[in-house]
Amino acid sequence: MKRRRFLQIVAGAALIAQGARAETWSGQAFGADVRITAPGALPLADIRAEIAAIEATFSLYAESELTRLNAAGRGAGSDRLRAVLAVAKRVHDLTRGAFDPTVQPLWRALAEGRDPVQPRAAIGLHRVQIGREIVLARGQALTLNGIAQGHAADRVAEICARAGLGACLIDMGEFRALGGPFRLGIEDPAAGMVAARMLTGGAMATSSPAAMAFPGGSHILGPHGQIPRFSTVTVEGASATLCDAASTAFVLMEREDIVTAAQRMRLRAVTVVDFEGNFETLV
Repeated sequence: MKRRRFLQIVAGAALIAQGARAETWSGQAFGADVRITAPGALPLADIRAEIAAIEATFSLYAESELTRLNAAGRGAGSDRLRAVLAVAKRVHDLTRGAFDPTVQPLWRALAEGRDPVQPRAAIGLHRVQIGREIVLARGQALTLNGIAQGHAADRVAEICARAGLGACLIDMGEFRALGGPFRLGIEDPAAGMVAARMLTGGAMATSSPAAMAFPGGSHILGPHGQIPRFSTVTVEGASATLCDAASTAFVLMEREDIVTAAQRMRLRAVTVVDFEGNFETLV
């Protein structure tokens, strides 16, 4: 899992301003920079251990629980993996399949220049059995790159909260705030900075099809052949895990369908930038 090698939006939701007493820690995780802004000393040993555990679960670029599941086609499934899959399934169902972690074989086929017909036929999260074991259908493999960074932000926020820290801003590729307010800028790869938001005690996630050059167009793959409708989608809500997955799906959806799904997910706001650079708040 190389964060934002897939969705590399420079300052897609960048920190613009924060209290003068704040301290910032920067590190490496998910193949990219991560950052935490806090009013005091961070429990870095706990944070690093949590990040390592997340990578050991979801990485597609090193041996992990997910790569073992994909190779075997079945596995017991840790509590962490099952919890993230439960959110993925919820978003999948509420977006009529626009978010579907079973696109991994299609992604690999396109990246490697292979015929995508067979991998596309294997897509379908509804075909994954989640019971005593997690069992993939024939030809399937999972990617949770569109949700795992949000999970990381939520988990690190929990660690900061347990440590009794005050206002914190966690950037794990998606943003999670404890307290605040924090002023975040929404930037589109083509249009530049288009808006600013004040985030207090919630999450913000941004997705864009222009974040990475990819064979056939966008690295955000439409499970059913959908094409990107927006240049940038930014989602705000209580959970970074949910916002991460929703922003990915919403790139592929029509406005009215986004509004319906966002309301059912109880998201706080959804803002979009179209391919002409027009900015619009849908929710």
